[in-house]
Amino acid sequence: MPRIALIPGDGIGPEIMEAAIPVLEALADKHNITLEMKLYEAGDETKKRRSTALPKETFDGVRSSDAALMVAVGETAKDVILPLRQKLNLYVNLRPAKSYPIPNAIKGFDVTIVRENTEGLYVKAGWSSEEAAVDLRIITRKSSERICRYGYKYAKENGKRKVYVVHKANVLLGCKLFREVCSSIAEDEGFEYREMYVDAAAMRLAMDRPFDLIITTNMPGDILADLAAAYIGGLGMYPSGNIGNEKALFEPVHGTAPDIAGKGIANPMATLLSAAMMFRWLNYEEVAADLERAIWKACELRYTTPDIGGGMKTSEVCASVRDLLMK
Repeated sequence: MPRIALIPGDGIGPEIMEAAIPVLEALADKHNITLEMKLYEAGDETKKRRSTALPKETFDGVRSSDAALMVAVGETAKDVILPLRQKLNLYVNLRPAKSYPIPNAIKGFDVTIVRENTEGLYVKAGWSSEEAAVDLRIITRKSSERICRYGYKYAKENGKRKVYVVHKANVLLGCKLFREVCSSIAEDEGFEYREMYVDAAAMRLAMDRPFDLIITTNMPGDILADLAAAYIGGLGMYPSGNIGNEKALFEPVHGTAPDIAGKGIANPMATLLSAAMMFRWLNYEEVAADLERAIWKACELRYTTPDIGGGMKTSEVCASVRDLLMK
């Protein structure tokens, strides 16, 4: 019986989670799976009420669950997702950018970004004064090796042959170490070693996309992923996973979208696609594929929110996906 921690978060998060839960329940019923789902709080509103963005019971709930699904956290994201990534050793940020049949997506776009999730500039280490600020960027051999091995393993398992290691080794010492480690691993994992500077990779991502999968460090992966979102119809179609050897937390790439919060028009697809990633990680491949098929069909039929060419509300989109699962 999989135990799933659910974190709605802020802004559009609660309304998306409320609409998505019946889809997860329908999936579980269809495939005879007993899901134990429990809601936990985290984020801006939680901090206002409790003086902490990540209460102990939320952290403990994620740690004791088999997987977690989070929607979006606002200004306190660094106080929620960064501690979860680092304390639970969720060293992989997996972002598969794949286009679905919606009007503003580039047909056939399919690029996966495998991003190191615990080091780089996001370790929150450094100091500042009135005149200057220093952010420490940390790259270690151990973390470089494990993210590279994960990336090549994922590529092998998912039929992605054109794997590129992306870095800025001509300028940055950390990237030089990262390149050294990854280049020594590629042949061992059965791949030709390919690499590209991050600025060139951004240009090529926008132009001809020679890669199926990119392995990179923390901040470059974050930026390249948002660029990739432009080719799949926006962040509302972009899922992600924070994955470790034992635990995983899945979340859409988008934020809290305060400008549309409460209007009922937030796109739930990225959350549903993140849930599909979660089921796949839990070794329910058929469940994940079933959900993805229903989402694909909903996009074909324009059972979608206004941001991707439809006219439905959040709850109506999820109800349509749930109905398609039953057919």
